[in-house]
Amino acid sequence: MADKICEKARDLPEPLAKEVLKFIERIHAQQDAGVEELKKAQVPVMKRIWENKEDDVWNEL
Repeated sequence: MADKICEKARDLPEPLAKEVLKFIERIHAQQDAGVEELKKAQVPVMKRIWENKEDDVWNEL
């Protein structure tokens, strides 16, 4: 699929190619933001696992 996108993009005039590139970069940024939001959402749950007295012995390894 990426090859097909590249092939089509080569035929575009420079201003349109820049617009397509900005669009792709925006999609990547949104995707990265979504991953970061998921990471933030699981922190409270994982803290219960990471921060407990029973597992403190593993912190020294």
